[in-house]
Amino acid sequence: MDAVFIATPNNRHAPHARMAAEAGKHVLTEKPMALTVDDGIDMVRTCKSNGVKLGVGFQLRCHPGHIEASRLVQQGVLGSIVLAQAQLGNGERGQLSRTIRTGLSEWWEHPEMIGGASTMIGAGVHAIDDMHFLLGQNVVEIAAITDGQNSENALESVATMSLRFDGGAIGMMACSGRLPDSKNDVVIYGSDGRIVLKDASRPSMGGELEVISETVNNNVAYEPDPLLLFKWQTEAFNRAILNDEEPAASGIDGLKIIQVTLAMIESASTGRTVKIDPLPAL
Repeated sequence: MDAVFIATPNNRHAPHARMAAEAGKHVLTEKPMALTVDDGIDMVRTCKSNGVKLGVGFQLRCHPGHIEASRLVQQGVLGSIVLAQAQLGNGERGQLSRTIRTGLSEWWEHPEMIGGASTMIGAGVHAIDDMHFLLGQNVVEIAAITDGQNSENALESVATMSLRFDGGAIGMMACSGRLPDSKNDVVIYGSDGRIVLKDASRPSMGGELEVISETVNNNVAYEPDPLLLFKWQTEAFNRAILNDEEPAASGIDGLKIIQVTLAMIESASTGRTVKIDPLPAL
């Protein structure tokens, strides 16, 4: 065995990753990589010191539409990026509150095990990492409003966020498990055009890529497949090991999402905008 995939309860990701790395195994972990920045930093350093790869399960980085959108943004096809919007929701019609998980999934209802957030950690982190990937910019400031992180509800079922990126773009993100008819789109507006990933913010294959700009105008649809991105994610991690390359989503990428999640929790709890500090050199 050369590598492990960690899909245990969130509060066990860090210790399990550390054990695997110290045994010389490459690590692909489900998100969140860890529940604290310190634990995430320890994971990165432990994997590095033991000569193993550390990847995080953000499979939208393997979606061909998102890969193409990122390439076009980096090429400057949209000009200066002004605004990015992402929504990721699901649910059942008529269901006014989230269904309590039971059995092996019961830990999702425990703040200390899941990490102090629910729909953000379950869904929203995919949208945030996707915006990092698409824009080539990182969130540095966040203002969040949720229906949780308070004395009545420790965990949220709806979360909205206003974001500032280090490259100057502004962003908006919404996620919820109470949106059965959610328009799960990602939209990027630039000074010279826009890109829309229609019904493509879920971490599964499908949706449509629409590009409208001065130089590129295109529309591509993708056949839905609930498992294909997981397959490609695993294959990409295997290639990273064999070719000694960075994984599609690295430990550093995972650390940035821990920072954003903790900032969201703080902002929702206090009603204040929260700035994100730069990571130390790793």
